[in-house]
Amino acid sequence: MYILGINAYHGDSSACIYQNDILIAAAEEERFRRIKHWAGFPSQAIQFCLNEAGISISDVDHIAISRDPKANFNRKVFTALKNRLSINNMISRIKNLKKAASITDEFCNHFNIKPQQLKAQIHHVEHHRSHLASAFFASPYAKAALLSIDGFGDFTSTMTGTGNNNHIKVLETVSYPHSIGIFYTTFTQWLGFPHYGDEYKVMGLAPYGRPKYVEKLREAIKTTDNGLFELNLKYFNHSTKGVNMVWEGGIPAMDSLFSDELISDFGPARKSDEPLSQDHKDWAASIQRITEEIIFHLLKHLHAKTGLDSICIAGGVAQNSVANGKILLNTPFKHLYIPPAGHDAGTCIGAALWVYNQLLQQPRTKPMLHGYLGSQYNNEDIKAFLSDKNVKFEKLENHELFDRVTDCLINAGVVGWFQGRAEFGPRALGHRSIIADPRRIDAKDILNAKIKRRESFRPFAPSILKEHVETYFEQTDNVPFMEKVFQIKEERKVLIPAVTHVDGTGRLQTVDQQIEPKYYGLINRFYEKTNVPVLLNTSFNENEPIVNHPAHALDCFLRTKMDMLVLENYIITRE
Repeated sequence: MYILGINAYHGDSSACIYQNDILIAAAEEERFRRIKHWAGFPSQAIQFCLNEAGISISDVDHIAISRDPKANFNRKVFTALKNRLSINNMISRIKNLKKAASITDEFCNHFNIKPQQLKAQIHHVEHHRSHLASAFFASPYAKAALLSIDGFGDFTSTMTGTGNNNHIKVLETVSYPHSIGIFYTTFTQWLGFPHYGDEYKVMGLAPYGRPKYVEKLREAIKTTDNGLFELNLKYFNHSTKGVNMVWEGGIPAMDSLFSDELISDFGPARKSDEPLSQDHKDWAASIQRITEEIIFHLLKHLHAKTGLDSICIAGGVAQNSVANGKILLNTPFKHLYIPPAGHDAGTCIGAALWVYNQLLQQPRTKPMLHGYLGSQYNNEDIKAFLSDKNVKFEKLENHELFDRVTDCLINAGVVGWFQGRAEFGPRALGHRSIIADPRRIDAKDILNAKIKRRESFRPFAPSILKEHVETYFEQTDNVPFMEKVFQIKEERKVLIPAVTHVDGTGRLQTVDQQIEPKYYGLINRFYEKTNVPVLLNTSFNENEPIVNHPAHALDCFLRTKMDMLVLENYIITRE
């Protein structure tokens, strides 16, 4: 039995393919299209998954799409009429819903087949149920409390539940127009970061400020006695104008969400080219702090209601790794699982698992302990690719490769590291990474000058050998997906300044030898030479989606000032 899961007509479109309980492949459409957060029908990701499975679309038994156009439909219509949303907004939404509803036509048109040739049963799985399934059914827990939290999906922003073996029970929801994701996005825009997905910039900026505006922000969002929250809608225009999303060319964009009242009470919005002041940093710190408070409030209520010690979280807000790192310290939960793609791309997996476990009542799959599910190229592929390029290359065995790469790093080099299957999700986890020496105080400046060309306040992450976490961090936990930020121990900060953020934290990735032997071997060789079991790791890209093909990697290497490129066991260096 083959199950194809897709996230379509939504930011971070994606696809995955299961054969019974085996996840064969998963990929985001942006990796192929080379457009960040690509939205629309994920045709190239679907084809990639089918190719990896060695099947055609006619062999698929079930197609699960992580949207249900019928969910909360009456409330959608009522809200649109009540608030007299603009005709253009309503037409745009109706077109988008029609596309999701007529997914059979989309498959038939794309694959040039007749409807009778598509034997797959189509399942529309509500957005937040897909999120819950992506977290729980992929987790190692037999029972757990569940939280899905993001902007909006199928007219809902937050959903809680419980998972028991192969069944999920929904408990509570927070519906339109109240949303912690909308709160964070609105103030992200107000701080001068207008693009879809810019929220992580506010999270990165927050440690440079003091949370002195938290009480002021309580005027915009507040917790409620029932364990949930609500917005003060006068500060947000989505409830009266709608959330007008633009999907032109697959690039998601969102209209401004803050109202005139917000500007009147909170001050003028920062222009995107305006310098960041200390006041802007203080606002970022305050936005981050109150968001954490809301998350902890939700989780404390959920724990009291369920009595369960394990929690699984997904949704766009689950990408807030700073908040994630504080959950076990600030709530009664003892165990936390967040999948490698907690954001909307991961709903393709959630929709597929909802069908497999919840609807078909099949036994649970093995826990998802890594996110290496994308494209892959072996040494023969790499050699064939490089042979007709005007570059010198050399092949090394692993032990020689580790020596050459670590020597380059120790000598202030920056290395593009491309190996194994591409990561599924927003983080580079040692397969499509740019790496550097974390001991260098100037490493951040070198990387931003040579390659990344991004805001100076954004931190770089430490990849650390799993068994050394307790030596370097205040908390000890398995963090394979770079999904949590922990405080670095005081005496260790001076050893790894390049990956120590201004507040003394690091967004770590724990590297397990059993799961990822090659990346582990590289870090271990660096450890043998320097006595530091850590590498600086950032995504292999330059203001673009993470590289997917050797051609993307070579192009990035050639147009930047990277010192070495590693493609599997082949290396290319600067003359």
